[in-house]
Amino acid sequence: MLLDQDSRNRLINMLGSCVAFDEPMSRHTYFRVGGPAEAFIVPESLEQLTEIISWSGNKGIPYIVIGNGSNLLVKDNGIPGIVILLTKCLNKIVFSGKEKEPALVTAMAGVSTQALCRFAIREGLSGMNFAIGIPGTVGGAIMMNAGTSYGSVSDILDSVNVMISSGAMLKITKDEMVFSYRKLSWNINLSDQYEEEPIIIDGCFRLRRSDPALLEKEAGRILKKRQENQPAEMPSAGSFFKNPPAGKTAGQLIDMAGLKGTRIGGAVISAKHANFIVNTGKASASDILALMQLIQKKVFDRFDINLEPEVKIVGI
Repeated sequence: MLLDQDSRNRLINMLGSCVAFDEPMSRHTYFRVGGPAEAFIVPESLEQLTEIISWSGNKGIPYIVIGNGSNLLVKDNGIPGIVILLTKCLNKIVFSGKEKEPALVTAMAGVSTQALCRFAIREGLSGMNFAIGIPGTVGGAIMMNAGTSYGSVSDILDSVNVMISSGAMLKITKDEMVFSYRKLSWNINLSDQYEEEPIIIDGCFRLRRSDPALLEKEAGRILKKRQENQPAEMPSAGSFFKNPPAGKTAGQLIDMAGLKGTRIGGAVISAKHANFIVNTGKASASDILALMQLIQKKVFDRFDINLEPEVKIVGI
């Protein structure tokens, strides 16, 4: 336990009903598993978020921020410290380039990726359709450089605003960011300067003019293909492993290792897409982690390839 009673009382005084203690994270992740967050906070404003970050930084209490938990696996013993949900306080989209080319759209970190995709289609802006059907929020999409075969965040991101552990805000341009496959890192040693990873507040995206009707048709084709190839009937966190740099995809390797349908407890490797681990209803995080380790061992033994999780694993 990292929060003593004085700290809990301070959070209650600061936040009122916006804070809950020992909140089951199974309620806040797509996997529907995970132990309790010691303190679970849903700030109502950017000012409230700033106050929380500044206070926790001064107290030395660790925090993590989440969106809608689509790419998150929380371990069964939960998360010590503070979990901050951004979907309520950072939920606006601003279109600042209506008469200009390219168009600049700023989306706050708690906006769902799908809301941003739909906004772009309505406004006749191309560049976002690669993400149609990808769950999650804008902040998470930026942090993991979300993408598909149609494109990725790094193709369209212009800049981000971040909050550091003191509560101060910084603007970081694209040339100060280093993108790689499913990863963003900073080119200005932010992580060395500050104890906590900076929090993405919003991202500015550089999009292009297009026909809304054509964009809608393109989105429909992409979404249909995703739905045909991926399981949606049971809880999962999407693609569990990153694809290797070359050769077969993670799903193909898992399939070739004969692992489709393999079960540990309530966790199963999808028969529809081998890179999806699904919760059949009674899985624990330990079941999913055991299945992850089995996959990694079998694929390494057969192909001498280490599969790296794409899903973010947190907790104790």
